This record gives sequence, structure tokens and C-alpha cells, in this order.
Amino acid sequence: MPTPNLFSRFLSIGLPSRLVCETDNKSPAFTIALSADGVIPFPQIILRQYGREQLIKGDQIALAATEPDGAHLYRAEIPAGILGPGEVQVQIEGCRKPDIHQSGGADWIKSFHSIAVERAPRTATPRIQSGDQPKLYFGIHKHMHQPYYDAVDPNYWDGEKDGIFGSRGGPYVDFVAAAIRQYADAELPHGGLTCSWSGSLIEQLDLCAEQGRCGGRFADWTRELRAVANLKTTLGNPRLDLSAFGFHHPLMPLIPERDIVRQIQLHRELIPRTFGAPASDILFPPETAFHPRIIPALNQAGIQAVLYDSIHRYRACKEYPYGGMSEGMLPPNPSDQVNPPVSDWLRLHNVWTGSEIAPSLLKPEYLAYTDPDGVTHKIIGIPAERYIGNEDARGGFGALQYPDVFEQLYQHLLDHGGFDPKHPPFLLLHSDGDNHGGGAESYYRHNTARMIEWLQQDPRFELIGIADYLQRFPPDPDQAVHVEAGSWSGADNGDPQFMKWFSRYREPYSPDLNSWAVLTALQNAVHTLEDAEPDHPLLGELTRLLLTAEASDYWYWTGQSVWDQQVTNAANRAWSIAGAELERLAGSGADRTGPTIFPPWVTPENPGGKQWGQGCLEDAPREGRVHSFVHDLSGLKRVTLHLRTEKGEQSMAMTDRRPYPCQTGARVTAQYMTADLPVGLGDVRYFIEAEDTRGNVSRGALERIFLA
Repeated sequence: MPTPNLFSRFLSIGLPSRLVCETDNKSPAFTIALSADGVIPFPQIILRQYGREQLIKGDQIALAATEPDGAHLYRAEIPAGILGPGEVQVQIEGCRKPDIHQSGGADWIKSFHSIAVERAPRTATPRIQSGDQPKLYFGIHKHMHQPYYDAVDPNYWDGEKDGIFGSRGGPYVDFVAAAIRQYADAELPHGGLTCSWSGSLIEQLDLCAEQGRCGGRFADWTRELRAVANLKTTLGNPRLDLSAFGFHHPLMPLIPERDIVRQIQLHRELIPRTFGAPASDILFPPETAFHPRIIPALNQAGIQAVLYDSIHRYRACKEYPYGGMSEGMLPPNPSDQVNPPVSDWLRLHNVWTGSEIAPSLLKPEYLAYTDPDGVTHKIIGIPAERYIGNEDARGGFGALQYPDVFEQLYQHLLDHGGFDPKHPPFLLLHSDGDNHGGGAESYYRHNTARMIEWLQQDPRFELIGIADYLQRFPPDPDQAVHVEAGSWSGADNGDPQFMKWFSRYREPYSPDLNSWAVLTALQNAVHTLEDAEPDHPLLGELTRLLLTAEASDYWYWTGQSVWDQQVTNAANRAWSIAGAELERLAGSGADRTGPTIFPPWVTPENPGGKQWGQGCLEDAPREGRVHSFVHDLSGLKRVTLHLRTEKGEQSMAMTDRRPYPCQTGARVTAQYMTADLPVGLGDVRYFIEAEDTRGNVSRGALERIFLA
């Protein structure tokens, strides 16, 4: 029997089923009333929305009255402004024991409800045709790729590959052209899209055409694309902008600078031969994977602008409203949060989101990186909006409610003064062009037509190609910002540590780390031969094997031996055909190349901050460790970690933990190096320096970490 006068059940719950936001799109104050059959020792109300909780308890819940029948009435006054638009889950509970420390789960009585919080009503915006009305600009990017399914044999083919390619005939042949023609026929002055085609896909489609694969579906696969590649916007830019790309789909932040440049250059040479039009100087990096340290390589390759996932701009702001576990990433490292705070955070509705977005940040701007010598490198960054792009990927205008979602952005920008006529808002909708709804025929044909109809009726929004936007509204190079590293959400939410490509990194053996160690050794061998003997007859084949082995796909499907083995297969093939030559080179003293240093990673990712636990976030230890792979054909003399803080610079020798353990039979693998970081240094910049036995020295990029 329950203790006399203590409640055993709720008699009634009174709360609104619907609320309408105030003009600032924050919730109004409201009341929750509850009655129970006795005293509730510890009443509390939990409001859950978008992964966040608001707890109402203590003095916030008052006893309002006691009825003659023993019923106790309570009232909770919920303050204004704590909720935003969207559904709110309400949990009302009380403990049946007067001593909360002696209570168990069965002693809590709970009642669950929901409240729909609607956006503030808006005055209809007149459809003004003049140029005085602010505009929100947006673009579209489509990505096409297939890897080599055998890194050693480019001609490898079977029935499975025939099915994979055959099912994508439309996206690879005529769907993109159909969308471009609709832009032109509708006379959209700036309408166009960017599209990335990997070199490995193009080469395999050419083989399909030559050998009649896929039932001859690709016999003349570039005809429609070549035709629309010559269509221009009113500014003379291509409506189909064939974006720069890495030939073999490498994860650019994790390969050497010279390989980034080569992958881009080889791709730029292939595009005009394939489509009869030049490659763009706007880069879509594979997996939208970007890190500031690749900016010098992009500059060297002639890239004008690079796409990146917008959340990494948001997270690099001070006072960023971290979305919790629903964001899918750890809290930002404080060393990345260097940009000024913004105040226009918005939770979109009718779109799945794991965090808030800041529409004022959706515009091209210069991104900056400072190297170990103190030289600052810049490039234009194009924000590809994470959540809206994801929704568009489900099927375009039919899946993404363009008018509703873009209206939310537009009104929010108006409310917060976010329209700058010199740098108006621009966001990019980026997705695969050959997968899921974003690769369906309806996306490119029917839904494109519906989008155009909407644009013709509402001049506040305009589809514009990136090149046209940059020509009309060039960003200011004196206003460069920092962007957190990371990729798009399709890669395990695209965290700044690129953990999709570091799977099982905490375990004694990681197939992904094995492949990086094997690749690091191969990179050094090929680069050393290239520097010493640039006309060596084996260099062409070795370079091909190396660049193919850098395909990010070989890390993506961790745990499947057919993928985990690919890098080792390519490396072993290279060592088998050139091992004797490489040994000769190392022994001759002609080695002029410094050690190859794999970009370092730190565990835990946020020392002294938060790390992943079992289904939760937990406190991370303050003790951090830097890891890397280092290899040199002539052997290593030393590997040093340099740490820079406001108080000066300190150096420490990294510990050589021998070659990384291998389970794929690799002939050569790189040394696994670590260094334990001092605690409490605060905001740190660091880089790795390595010297080989010939006196050749290499330095890695300047990285950042906060040590609590």
C-alpha cells in the first residue's frame, strides 16, 4: 500500500495541444496543470525537443489547491522562449517516496504527452518584380562516381558490376542533360548546376561503350551531355559546370599535397576529352571532405573555390548551440571555435535536422589556413547546406518542400537583417546524382519542372550556378574565416576526425589504419623514385597503382575483406614490379625525398571534453595522444612533435611503435608513431617533423587541438 497522503496516480493533466510562436519564432509562456490523488513529493516536467531537454521542477511547480476529496492540484508556469517550432515531447512525473534517495524506477509515476509548436503567422510577402526585393540564391550539385572494384585490374568486370552500372544508365547518360535543357528552355538567366564525374567512373563507362557492356546502354553515353555542355548562362558561364574533382575519388585531407594536385590535374585533363568542355575551377572534394590544410594544394592545382558541408562552418563559431547526440558528432573542439558568434540560429521544420543552422552563414567566403611557417593560404569556400541538401537528395522538389523550407530561411534572414546586397545568401544542395531519390528520373525531369514553375512565380528565390554567383557577388578576401574539418553527413555524419575512414581505431587492429599505413609506405616509395628519376620507365605504372589505391571507397566498407584488401593488393603489386629498383635507389644514396607523414589524429578527440560512451556522451580524459604513420625508403632517423602555444614552442620525440600490425599480407607498411600530449596547455598548434637517414626532412601541416 502507498504511504498515506502520497499520490499513487495522476487524476488529470491539462496542457495545450498546440502553441503558436511569438514573432521571434520562440514559444509563448504557457501553463501545465496536473492533479493527483495525493501529495507529489517531487513533481517534475521534462520537455524534449530536437535532442534537448528542459527540466521544470522545484519551485517552478506550485501546489495550487487541495480538494476535499484529497486531490492535489499543481500548476507549472512554463516560461516563454524555451521552445522553437516543431513537436515537443512532454514527460510529467512524480516520485511516490518522500526520500528520493531511497526510490527506484518503479516508484516514479509518469505520463507522456506532446505539444505541436507552430511558427509565428507571417504576413504574405508581395510578389514584387523589381530588383529592390532581397533574394535568396541557391545552387545544385550532383555527384557521379564508381570506383575500380579491383585496384590492380582496371578491366575487372562481372555480372554484379554489369548490374550496378546498368541500373544507373539514366543518371550517367541523359538525366542531367534533361534538367539542364529545362533551365535553358525556361530562360532562367543564371540557372545551372555543377556535376562531378570521377575519372574511374568515366574510364569504366568508356570501357562499357567499347566492349558493349550493360547491353550496349553506354554505346554513346556522352552525346546528350556534350550537347548541353555548350549551353551558357546570361553571363557566359556553362549551365553544366563540370566541377573539378580527384580522379580516383581520394579523401583529399588524408593524402599528400602532391597527390591532391596530381589527382586534380589528371581529372582536369580527362574532362574536356570526355565532354568537349573544360573542367571547372570549382572543386567538389570527394565525400565533401575538406580540411583547411589542403588549401595550399588546391591553390597549387588552380582551384578557385571549394565546396564544403555547412555544419563545419556553423560549428566553428563561438557560442555554437551544440545539438547533442542527435547531431551525430562530438561537441566542437574549442580550438576550432574561433569565428565570431552569430545570433540567427534556426531550427528548420519539415526537414530532418540534428542541430540548428545559421542562415546568415550561408554564403561564399574566403577560408584560411596558416602553415608552420606562418604563411596564410586562402580559398573561396562554398557552403553546401547539410540538412536541406539531404532532403533534396531524397527526390528533389517532390521530397524537399522548396517553398516552405526556403520561406523559413527567407523570413529568418529578414528578421535578423541577414541580407547583404553585396554578398547575398547562397546555399548549395549537394547529393549523389546516381543514388536514391536524387538519382531518379523524376528528380531530373518532373520535379525539376515543378521547381522551375515555383521560381517563375516567386522572384524572391533564384537558382544560380556557382560561377555566376561568384562573378556577380565576389567575396572579400580580407574577411577570411576558419572552417572545421569534416565531410558530408552521409559519411557517419562527417565528423572532423574523418572517423568513417578510421573505423575500429580504438581496437588493437583496425583494417582502416592498416590500409593507411600500407598506403603511406607506397606513397613514399613512389615519390622518392619520382624525385630521383622522373623519367624512370616504371613510374607511370607505379603512379597509377598509387592513385588508384587512394580511392576513399577502399576504407568506406570496413570489415569486408574485398575492400580491406584493395590497398594492400595495389601496394604489393607496386613492390613486386619495382622492389629491386627501390632497393637500388635507397642503397645508392640518391634519395632526395623526406619521409612521408600521414596526417595525425588525436585520441581522445577532445581531451578533457566529451567522448563517445555506450549510447551516450561521457567525460573524456585530459591526457591526449597524437598518432601518425611515417615512412621513408632510406629509414627514419627521428620523428619530432612540435607544440606551439601563446607561451612558446616545445618539442618532443615521438615513440616508434614499429610497423603497424598487418593482417592483409602487405609487403611493406609504415612505422606507427605516437606522442603523449601534456595536459592543460589550452589552445595548441602542432606539427610533425621527420628526418630520414640521408638528412632529408619533411614537415606535416599545422594542426590544432585544445588541451583542457
